[in-house]
Amino acid sequence: MIFATEIVLVILCAVLILVILLQSGRSAGLSGVIAGGSNQVTNRRAKGLDPFLGKVTVVLAILLFLLTLTIAFLFHHLQ
Repeated sequence: MIFATEIVLVILCAVLILVILLQSGRSAGLSGVIAGGSNQVTNRRAKGLDPFLGKVTVVLAILLFLLTLTIAFLFHHLQ
């Protein structure tokens, strides 16, 4: 039981890392450093996949936390 949940945890970690790497940065690279973050001044909304990837990141992080607690609970009570 613990082994199966650990495998799911590893897969969930890999998916979470992939989703985080797919997101675009807040400063838009070097131009954000030079311009001083002009995107924050104009109050533009994020377009494309960024809002979706942000929500997926939150859901995956919550699932990762709950699965880690489940593994700790099972490990403590099965030994």
